[in-house]
Amino acid sequence: MKTSSFTSSLAWTRCFVFAAASFLHLAAGAAPTAAPHEHQEFEAMLAAPYHGENRAEARTFTLSFDYPGLQGRRSVHWRLELVAPDGRQVARWQGQATLSGRPLDVPVRWQGRVANRPPAPGVYKVRLRAASGSEEVEQAWDIAVGSLPAPALPSFAPLPGRRGQLQAAPAPGALPYTVYYGNLHSQTRDSDGGGALDACRGAQDPQTAPFGPDAAFPYARAHGLDMLMVSEHNHMYDGSDGTRADADPAAARVLYQTGLQTARAFNEAHKDFLALYGMEWGVISNGGHLNIFNSDELLGWEKNGKGELLADTLTPRNDYGALYSLMRQRGWIGQFNHPSLKDQFKVNGVPLAYTADGDEAMALCEVMNSTAFSTNDKEGETRRSNFEAACNKLLEAGYHLAFSSNQDNHCANWGASYTNRTAVLLPAGAALSRDSFVAALKARRVFATMDKASQLIFTANGRLMGERFDNRGPLQLSVQFANGAGRTAATVAIMEGVPGRNGMVTQMASAAVVSIVPSAGPHFYYAKLTQDDGKVLWSAPVWVDQAAD
Repeated sequence: MKTSSFTSSLAWTRCFVFAAASFLHLAAGAAPTAAPHEHQEFEAMLAAPYHGENRAEARTFTLSFDYPGLQGRRSVHWRLELVAPDGRQVARWQGQATLSGRPLDVPVRWQGRVANRPPAPGVYKVRLRAASGSEEVEQAWDIAVGSLPAPALPSFAPLPGRRGQLQAAPAPGALPYTVYYGNLHSQTRDSDGGGALDACRGAQDPQTAPFGPDAAFPYARAHGLDMLMVSEHNHMYDGSDGTRADADPAAARVLYQTGLQTARAFNEAHKDFLALYGMEWGVISNGGHLNIFNSDELLGWEKNGKGELLADTLTPRNDYGALYSLMRQRGWIGQFNHPSLKDQFKVNGVPLAYTADGDEAMALCEVMNSTAFSTNDKEGETRRSNFEAACNKLLEAGYHLAFSSNQDNHCANWGASYTNRTAVLLPAGAALSRDSFVAALKARRVFATMDKASQLIFTANGRLMGERFDNRGPLQLSVQFANGAGRTAATVAIMEGVPGRNGMVTQMASAAVVSIVPSAGPHFYYAKLTQDDGKVLWSAPVWVDQAAD
């Protein structure tokens, strides 16, 4: 690593932009047309220890860079900033590194001082901005500095969990829901996942890995998950990352239907688990990935050499407005996967653009992922990405979204690479099924957690997170938390925004219970809680239309 000046003209944004380099996948028969490799991309992640070392504030931040499939060398320019609670930048490091086909970690040491003095206590933000060529990534995490008082939390009767999380039966006065923990983003050999852990080094060539959905569902269940979504890339059902001229449309459609049937059969045999099979629609280059959870139709745009559609239903590539309209018409529900602030989910040329159809169809936004190519099967993966800024931009655009936290597994460790989960609340006594799951997503009864043993419930005047309602007069917001492994809350933040404003989400309060009188008009609020070990939970928002007095 060599320290250097940083080019100030770089337009820093958070993104997951993939390289536009073409690649040719040769297979028996005809070769596919050239297309950007879905996972040949610049990756940058930040690990920021929440607490300092040995009661001091000093700690080492780790910057992780990679470019899967890289041939040759690529330069990386990076800048790391430490931002105080009042928004001032109080420290900065910058440098450059060279990628040459292997992951690269760059340690950055902070001695725990600001202007050669002990820093004032508070919650600081560590922000990484990195670029390689035209690709840019931004990551940010909070850290605790100094001795911070633990937030006072209201008493909370935890929700029962399906398979032993927290308590097995409702406590007196508990909300009438059961919480289910799952991973709602993963791949198998039906597209570019399913690689054996001892050989998995990234995305697999489509349909070549040893493990399919028939292996993924029992693996996830055996590792304690309540739900697994196998979300295969919709344009890989011809067995390529491009388009095979000799592809058989019937074979592509049959493969998708076989995956659906595998999920149905597993659910029938295991009533305590929800196997979901569907698609991750779209491409990253000038596009964006999203999951569709409940489509029995394979959607696509690719055609073989005879002009035959390699899917059930035609959906034009990168036309998100048309896709949202079709999803709303069909009753399909979706999730924005690892959203970028730049050049993704465009409608009429506008990234992260709002449409009424999209608002109806899209229910979730991934706020955090563990790295897609992890081979860790002990829940110890340290490489993680944060997408809260892009999710907030979608909320400010007007979308009604709950946060999710997934793993995007491409290796055969479905749900086991880290402790993060998406938690879904089903009515007490309701069967765990695709229908009840979709109903919960439509109600946004969801929270995202980096700790599978934790619960976060957020209410507004007693109304549960995910609800939309009119209000007059005071609004009491309440954050409720529980952990089944002895962890406690270190900090609480109540975040506030305005749907349709296209502005910035800001922190409104640092207490777990607050009473306010909002200004007239629409608002949304959500809770963000950090545990004493630095793991974060995000509630779904509540949406309030405040009447004028």
